[in-house]
Amino acid sequence: MKPDLPIWHAPDGSVVSCTEKVKVMTENMEELAQVAQDAFEDAILMGCDEHQVRAFLVAMMQQLDNPYRA
Repeated sequence: MKPDLPIWHAPDGSVVSCTEKVKVMTENMEELAQVAQDAFEDAILMGCDEHQVRAFLVAMMQQLDNPYRA
């Protein structure tokens, strides 16, 4: 699965233009998308409700903690 990735921005609104940073973000997001897709498919195959699994994945992402917050 290849997600449609955005142009990444810094908190000040500037574009993250460093090639290596963009490459790492692309790799991380593609890997995350594949792991989420695999877990989603496993859940469906095991008889879980699709809507509940989707809602859980969304809630899990919304609960991520920023350990670098000032």
